[in-house]
Amino acid sequence: MLSLRRITKKFGGVTSLEDVSFTVAGGAITGVIGPNGAGKTTLFNIASGLYSQDGGKVRLGGKDISRLPPERLASLGMIRTFQNVELFGKMTVLENVMVGLHTKSKSGIFSCTCKLPGQIREERTIRSRALTWLAYTGIADLAATTAASLPFGKGRLLEIARALAAEPRIMLMDEPAAGLNSRETMALAELIKKIKDSGITIVLVEHDMDLVMDVCDTVVVLNLGRKLAAGTPREIQENPEVIAAYLGDG
Repeated sequence: MLSLRRITKKFGGVTSLEDVSFTVAGGAITGVIGPNGAGKTTLFNIASGLYSQDGGKVRLGGKDISRLPPERLASLGMIRTFQNVELFGKMTVLENVMVGLHTKSKSGIFSCTCKLPGQIREERTIRSRALTWLAYTGIADLAATTAASLPFGKGRLLEIARALAAEPRIMLMDEPAAGLNSRETMALAELIKKIKDSGITIVLVEHDMDLVMDVCDTVVVLNLGRKLAAGTPREIQENPEVIAAYLGDG
């Protein structure tokens, strides 16, 4: 599904990533872990089109997407969520999800301005589908709530619902458990598994090791901008280099 080959990124004289390569299997959950400063978010920013790499290539389903902008990647089926929840605060929860569906809207400026019958029908369909995604993530009862007034955990679910509304083939999730309590993290783990079971590929950057080991099929470990190891959760837990560099030796 996703292939990163020899990715290198430098900021001035500092090398953030050096020669990082790994692949993401379709229909699986791949975790990317590592200490702070390991290059995880930089790698995500490159894969999702926010940064351009200095070397290497990114491929989605065999297509070179190395220099494509985020909006083009979204049209190809790659959606990304952020560590800091990014919502349209003045919009309602329902309207936020409708934004995700509007990326595939066929109505133009003229039909929207004039409220033509086709546009009205499409808007009703978008509203209905948005409600479906809110129900999928368990927050349908908050549809009329202003997004800015949501507690953090519900905001995280809204961001995921909006991403799902764009019908992605692959989701890149940057620390989705950040700021969540233990109960919310357990619910998030079940939602991530549910998304995977629907056929969506997931790449997950996360510091919560319990979550990573619970949901991931494969784990990639970065350290100091390089790939240190890759394998199943059990293999990563038992890898001496990972234990020494990341999980601690005691």
